[in-house]
Amino acid sequence: MNRRSLDRLFAVAGRELTTVARTRAFLALGGGFALVVAVLAWAADAVGYVPLVLDLLTPVEVLVPALALAFGYRAVLGDAERGELDVIRTYPVSRATFVLGVFLGRAAALLVAVIVPLLGAAVLVPLFGGVGTSVIASHAAADSPLVYLRFVVLASAFALVVMAAALAISATAGTTRAGLVVAVALGVALVVGFDAGIVAGLAGGVIPESGLELLVALSPNSAFRGLVLESVVGGLASGAPAASPLASVFGLLAWLVGALSVAVLTVWSGPRR
Repeated sequence: MNRRSLDRLFAVAGRELTTVARTRAFLALGGGFALVVAVLAWAADAVGYVPLVLDLLTPVEVLVPALALAFGYRAVLGDAERGELDVIRTYPVSRATFVLGVFLGRAAALLVAVIVPLLGAAVLVPLFGGVGTSVIASHAAADSPLVYLRFVVLASAFALVVMAAALAISATAGTTRAGLVVAVALGVALVVGFDAGIVAGLAGGVIPESGLELLVALSPNSAFRGLVLESVVGGLASGAPAASPLASVFGLLAWLVGALSVAVLTVWSGPRR
């Protein structure tokens, strides 16, 4: 990518970041996520970083997709509604540059909304007794801020993957109503649908238990959960691995690249109303 393309990329990213910063709804969503994380961390009375991860894992699985979809599902649709997308198409900006710029700008705002509350929650651990966990007592010495940092990094990667999916929805949906319906459907599928399908498949004998480690990589939520349990909790406790780390990483990357590719291919296509 040459210098002009980079300038255009950062110009689009800056525009999106400014849009998010000026939109009260996004600020309210970020503030709501921060409040929920703070309340949960305080109520958990965690005496270690691993217990804090276990307390926050399920809420993060549910709230981060909702936050990412809300931040991203109107990224392109909003420009189309205001007529700005037609104007942008007349500029010397390629589809890939536009989509990547939108993604970077929205993702930067999303990462701030996700990372800051999670790091803030870690500050409460020393207030409740410092490092050390009563949940996995035999490995209490291994409990450290670095362990919790892995969780924050994985949560950030998870948020970026769902943001890419939201951008793909925004680029392909013809109307805001259609985009909202697809975003809600995807959110439900991520939080409930994929896991329910795996459980039903196991119960019905359709899915063999030997393939479970690979199947959890098919959904961003289960791949994220598996990586957290394996790299944060599983690394401290004995027993079978929660997931295949390689398959989970590949699954998240496949969702990220696939969603961005769909957005690039469809962002200029067809009239919008």
